[in-house]
Amino acid sequence: MTLLPPPSSVLVVTGAGGWLGRNLVGAAAAGRQRVRALVQSADEVALLALAGSSVEPVVGDVLDPGALDRLFDGLPPGASVVHAAAVIHPTAGVRQLFDVNVGGTSMVLDRARRAGIGRLVHVSSNSPFGVNPHPSHAFDEASPYDPYLGYGASKREAEELVVAAAHRGDVDAVIVRPPWFYGPHQPERQTRWLRAVRRGRFPLVGDGSNRRSMVFTGNLVQGILRAEAAGATGEAYWIADGEALTMVEILATVRDAFRAEGLAVSGGSPRLPRLAGVVAERGDRALQRVGRYHQALHVLGELKESIVCDIGRARRELGYEPEVDLFEGMRQSIRWSRARGAEL
Repeated sequence: MTLLPPPSSVLVVTGAGGWLGRNLVGAAAAGRQRVRALVQSADEVALLALAGSSVEPVVGDVLDPGALDRLFDGLPPGASVVHAAAVIHPTAGVRQLFDVNVGGTSMVLDRARRAGIGRLVHVSSNSPFGVNPHPSHAFDEASPYDPYLGYGASKREAEELVVAAAHRGDVDAVIVRPPWFYGPHQPERQTRWLRAVRRGRFPLVGDGSNRRSMVFTGNLVQGILRAEAAGATGEAYWIADGEALTMVEILATVRDAFRAEGLAVSGGSPRLPRLAGVVAERGDRALQRVGRYHQALHVLGELKESIVCDIGRARRELGYEPEVDLFEGMRQSIRWSRARGAEL
């Protein structure tokens, strides 16, 4: 699909060394004079160098005022920003979610206002809306907030900051809300997930009829760039693949993708009763109330739920149309992993 012309020849990306950021920088570098990219380490600078000479890395943290000053220094009027920096699975307790996801967003909005940014796209999540009340339900842009634990609460607060800044006229800003995403440049946790599915070790919690929206990173990048070019200020758009699938269908599709890549698949999906997910969620809630976070417990507690969104508004207003489905996207993920010697 042909993208709309970018509104600015200069794009600033926070979280540029992350999973989404690396995909976004690679796509944006091909059609921009400059892509200013905030990364956390010299290792990430080396990875981004492959995207092209238009990429200008800035090393630092989204909570570091000096790094943000360097990131926004000398930008031409009307430059665009994609704020993708966030913590999903904290390593320093629940407080880290709010420090980075809320505090970092506040600091980026302040620098964007002072720099005269033309358009800011804030990458949010499904988590501010919790889980669907039943499998046939789908979130849309009118759905009320109902955050799922600390991450959801932090991303809700970040969204509210963005909307308030847009309504004040501080910055022209839009929000995109992706669900569970997948694709090249994945972190190790996603590689472990693929390996567990291939080897028959990833469980179904309950009967597997709960549905999930997912989004291929290439589809998400398309949605972000379309929101930059055409989104209405102060508004939000759900960005996902074209079809939500049950957990049974998702795991079967991943196994089919392995087979299509010539890799044997062992076993199926071990079953856990839905009660196991309920117990895990209660444990997760108890830990987060005292500021602690356990990633495996959190993931297990959420696996029993349906999390589905409606992308109709993005299709109508942005011209968004997902081009890659789960089968092809997983094949690309597997090929990318194998090319880098990952054990699958």
